[in-house]
Amino acid sequence: MLHEIPRHRPDTPLLDRVDIPAQLRELEPRQLPQLAEQLREYLLYCVGQTGGHFGAGLGVVELTIALHYIFNTPEDRLVWDVGHQAYPHKILTGRREAMLSLRQRDGLAAFPRRSESPYDTFGVGHSSTSISAALGMAIASRMQGRNRRAIAVIGDGAMTAGMAFEALNHASEVNANLLVVLNDNDMSISANVGGLSNYFARLLSSRAYHTMREGSRKVLSGIPKAWELARRTEEHVKGMMAPSTLFEELGFNYIGPVDGHNLEALVSTLHNMRNLNGPQFLHVVTQKGHGFAPAEQDPIGYHAITKLEPEAPIKVATPKPTPPKYSNVFGRWLVDMAEQDPMLVGITPAMKDGSDLIEFAERFPDRYFDVAIAEQHAVTLAAGIACDGGKPVVAIYSTFLQRAYDQLVHDVAVQDLDVLFAIDRAGLVGEDGPTHAGCYDLAYMRCIPNMVIMTPADENETRQMLTTGYRHSGPAAVRYPRGSGVGVEIQPALESLPIGEGEMQRQGDGGVAILAFGTLLHNALKAAESLNASVANMRFVKPLDEELVRQLALNHRLLVTLEEGSIMGGAGSAVNEFLQGQGLQTPVLNLGIPDRFIEHGKPTELLSECGLDAAGIISAVQDRLAAEQPSKSAKR
Repeated sequence: MLHEIPRHRPDTPLLDRVDIPAQLRELEPRQLPQLAEQLREYLLYCVGQTGGHFGAGLGVVELTIALHYIFNTPEDRLVWDVGHQAYPHKILTGRREAMLSLRQRDGLAAFPRRSESPYDTFGVGHSSTSISAALGMAIASRMQGRNRRAIAVIGDGAMTAGMAFEALNHASEVNANLLVVLNDNDMSISANVGGLSNYFARLLSSRAYHTMREGSRKVLSGIPKAWELARRTEEHVKGMMAPSTLFEELGFNYIGPVDGHNLEALVSTLHNMRNLNGPQFLHVVTQKGHGFAPAEQDPIGYHAITKLEPEAPIKVATPKPTPPKYSNVFGRWLVDMAEQDPMLVGITPAMKDGSDLIEFAERFPDRYFDVAIAEQHAVTLAAGIACDGGKPVVAIYSTFLQRAYDQLVHDVAVQDLDVLFAIDRAGLVGEDGPTHAGCYDLAYMRCIPNMVIMTPADENETRQMLTTGYRHSGPAAVRYPRGSGVGVEIQPALESLPIGEGEMQRQGDGGVAILAFGTLLHNALKAAESLNASVANMRFVKPLDEELVRQLALNHRLLVTLEEGSIMGGAGSAVNEFLQGQGLQTPVLNLGIPDRFIEHGKPTELLSECGLDAAGIISAVQDRLAAEQPSKSAKR
């Protein structure tokens, strides 16, 4: 049992012999527990150096080894769900030394990625996609006459999403050779793990049992009702030993539960199941953070960590106050508003900690609903509450709201229901990469009728806009970034802002006006000092402050829109559309996230890459002004 994260590379002689799974399969079974021990220690060391998810990865060390040991990867297709379970997989598939570049710019991605390795068969950042993807791979293999196997490893809450059950329901109809491995690391279905259940799993997965079962079926099928009686008897016996009924009814052959840290049981069971035909379901029970005492005791707190800082001499210094994170601003506002309004309801799809609903959940448990990883349900649940007089607030990450777009349109906006969306992690989120970046919310919400869309520039505006959206009768959204604010004073009062009104922050005389949407206002103000530009804090993307835009267009020779969101269809596009509709010819430079996926890296690096820091804004504006100057060589 490990009690602290190694600061120096551990000695891992057996692991060092395994660069790819083919080398893993050359080991003797008796060597696998030692390999698991070294893999776990090396994983801790790597994440300590880079930061990242590791609790779920620690829990699947033995399962990862067993899967690669039994199946012929990458020919056999292994799909991880969710992707932060896959760090041990990365280590065993040719990326051991590269793990020290994890989540860093130009380094390994935080999640499986097809372009990174042939062993990463499907890119996964959002959860609950593995069964659908693996089923598709199984169908494609059958169409090509190939005998490859498709395995979906689903766990860490991913089984709570409706998409997973949609795929399970379809798999039995397709009858493809699909193996679903449920990594049950929260005792979410059963805690029935031990010698008897492991023995039962090996028995039910054995070839002898299936041969006997098929033989009995052929014999008893000729006797009226005999086979149906035998089948139901088998089902009831299995139901007493394992929670199989649901998956059996969906058409899967259920095996388990198996102790996910017992390599002998895992290898034996997977060996037996490897060549079984049709949909197979293996239930594996693991412990999140297994083998690392602090993570075992606090699996939520150790879901992920930041990298360890180098040891340094202790210095006595006055600590500087740290501005609150935007999620903390929301959490404080939610509690304060709930104290005033007994009809407020807080809803989150499994993001209680990330969106900071912790205090709200403790103080108002009857008004707190964590619906698990089920974003579609979260939004329609809010719609239903709003229909009958409740005041729902949906706390959701920008990238996860994408999964509930139809519900946002059909169930909330079409009916003009009073739902407030507190959209966290808007913009470039950094090391988690493009699957988690909130680049598209402004574009995909702006086209929806009835929506009010707000982009606060700082912590205090975030609180004010949450109040504004809450008191607005109809759907409203406040989108704010990951991380800490800029340090402005937060007013305790619950004050609203006039909807659709921006404000001037700086009046320049350089002929340039920067229209800033959101927290990039502060970069705009820095750039404006060099450019002698005017700066407007636009605040509202919808409804747009059209009169402010009109005045800026009439009094400046260049407008610059600035947003931490997609240029295509975003806030800048709203300005363009208004100017065109009014026949105003003032040139516009749209700055934002370009039409490509931005890779992982530090947020400051990514803003610089997109030209959204002060230096990038200055350079873009100067280039545009220079391009508009008449060419001397053209004058003849």
